[in-house]
Amino acid sequence: MSTPISFTKGHGTGNDFVIVPDADGDLDLSDDQVAALCDRRFGVGADGLLRVVRAAAIPEGAEATAAGVEWFMDYRNADGTAAEMCGNGIRVFVRYLTAVGWADAAAGPVLVGTRAGIKPVTVHDRGFEVDLGAFQIDESEVLVRARHLDVARPGVGVDVGNPHVVVALPTPEELAGIDLSRAPQLDPAPPAGANVEFVVPRDPLVHNGSGGLSMRVFERGVGETLSCGTGVAAAALAVRHWAGSAAPDTWHVTVPGGELGVRVATVDGAPHVFLAGPATLVFSGEMALA
Repeated sequence: MSTPISFTKGHGTGNDFVIVPDADGDLDLSDDQVAALCDRRFGVGADGLLRVVRAAAIPEGAEATAAGVEWFMDYRNADGTAAEMCGNGIRVFVRYLTAVGWADAAAGPVLVGTRAGIKPVTVHDRGFEVDLGAFQIDESEVLVRARHLDVARPGVGVDVGNPHVVVALPTPEELAGIDLSRAPQLDPAPPAGANVEFVVPRDPLVHNGSGGLSMRVFERGVGETLSCGTGVAAAALAVRHWAGSAAPDTWHVTVPGGELGVRVATVDGAPHVFLAGPATLVFSGEMALA
């Protein structure tokens, strides 16, 4: 008989996760086991899995260990594939560390190792804020096709530790009408794939000094989700880029699961993007895996 795995369910603006504590790195979860845990009919149900492991107990944690960072967020998509980062997930990850007494977010930034580097997370009025670090915008045009989108639309590539392609749409009605039950098609297709965000800027774009937009997202390895933290950051950065030099550095992004805050600020002489939003723990339990 399989040994039950302990877990906690959490979410950030409806982007939900199975959190599996594995401090000493004893678990070796296969892609199929991760997919079973994340299955919404036969498992716990989630967009992805967060394995809470000490950086010293996972090969990808070498950089974090060398920097004295204790915890590593081993993030897996719902299909079991590993991903570089998750903006909603890392806030939920720190909420969990705080809840079980493995970190004290009230004492200052909690540093978390990820496949996209070390990320500091701090307490914020919205819940938690993560410094996602430096970002890159690739102006090479990518054509994006999606069901119920009348013609292919140009997208801009944004890298915030993981890859995104952001597409602007003119109206909320067009945003609502896209069918994201199937993956959008990208031409040219990025070698490692990409999350795809469809956005509608607010009208007026800037209100009380902050920009605003609405967004839907298709996450690689998952499908459409109610929210994607790094996608929210990428969407705000893309619209900020399109708006030009007068664009604000603070943004409010509405997703089906709620609202998140994005800001751009200089850290050590380079612009960084920050993401702020809630993180909620829902319930805990055990599940046996084959």
